[in-house]
Amino acid sequence: MRRSLWQRLARILRHRWWDERDAARALPEAALQRIEARVAASEAGHSGEIRVVVEAGLPLSYLWQDLSARDRAITQFGKLRVWDTQANNGVLVYLLLAEHAIEIVADRGLNQHVDAAQWQALIAPMREAFRQGRFEAGLLQAVDAIDGLLRRHHAVDAAQANPNELPNRPLMR
Repeated sequence: MRRSLWQRLARILRHRWWDERDAARALPEAALQRIEARVAASEAGHSGEIRVVVEAGLPLSYLWQDLSARDRAITQFGKLRVWDTQANNGVLVYLLLAEHAIEIVADRGLNQHVDAAQWQALIAPMREAFRQGRFEAGLLQAVDAIDGLLRRHHAVDAAQANPNELPNRPLMR
């Protein structure tokens, strides 16, 4: 979508308005700990890795280029090496507070089992939670929904080795 100059300027201002303090208010330390615990509990039952990233606003370079939250999520997927898991089943959950946008980027090990319509159906209730300012609830919904997919397609039993390949703590930016 190509935006007019005024729309781009308004978007830049909105993203500059949000900062780390807003992110900390939206997701205080206790919420981050609950999300981290939910990710850890989830990963005990499957070989997948779930990485949560929350950004207050897009970097200025993304805004100047009129790039989307999806573009940023894909970049973070690569930078954080979510793609580099043993079974190629890492999943990035990306929340952009300035736009109340959520993006999920999954590696090919899971994406081969889940089509675009399933991803959109999974994201819809989370978008509503974010619109209502219920960021923790939305992220917990995301982790639970992804957990169900990973348990269905990449379950492990207690006897299998299941190393933790990525940090469980949400990354706040």
